[in-house]
Amino acid sequence: MILLDANALMMPVECDVRVFEELDRLVEGVERGDDGPLALGVPRAVVAELERLAEGAGEEATAASVGLDLARGRCRVLDHEADHGDAAVRECARRESVTHAVTNDAALKRELLARGVPVISLRAGNKLAVTQP
Repeated sequence: MILLDANALMMPVECDVRVFEELDRLVEGVERGDDGPLALGVPRAVVAELERLAEGAGEEATAASVGLDLARGRCRVLDHEADHGDAAVRECARRESVTHAVTNDAALKRELLARGVPVISLRAGNKLAVTQP
């Protein structure tokens, strides 16, 4: 499963990144559903964070609204004990069968790499790249 955080789901609007096409390009051999798409997960706290951001105004609210639609339509929402997005991503990365995580958060990226989780993040404008632990 590929685990996504809030900024990953907001990339289509904020960075003009076609996230799911990029993931298909980058990740081979990852568990796929019966209909072929990548197995994607998002912590419930990330969904809640996107809901809060979507209530605002401006580009961030638009990006969060798009991210929320993507999370609900393309990802399995994961339960956890953590009370906020980054902590939930860390918890789910430990608990779930995660092959990769998608984030642009530098601190979270360092933590996930230290735990042995490959991280996909923005590189070269609107392309994603994998960083191995």
